Amino acid sequence: MFDAGPPNGWPDLTGFRHSDGKLVLVEVKNERGRLREDQKRFAEMIKNYPVIYGVCRSAEDAVKLLEEN
Repeated sequence: MFDAGPPNGWPDLTGFRHSDGKLVLVEVKNERGRLREDQKRFAEMIKNYPVIYGVCRSAEDAVKLLEEN
């Protein structure tokens, strides 16, 4: 079967920052949420690219991720 969706492990939120055009990928977890194995593999792979990626457990975490990168 054909699947045009994102690959397994792809983060919950995808966007870009207007100021520099950087891709922004955010994996959303609650306070006890853990990454699945496919999400861990994705996180490791994406380190090789000039994107902003992070696991955020609150809106404050997301703001901090953008401010620090």
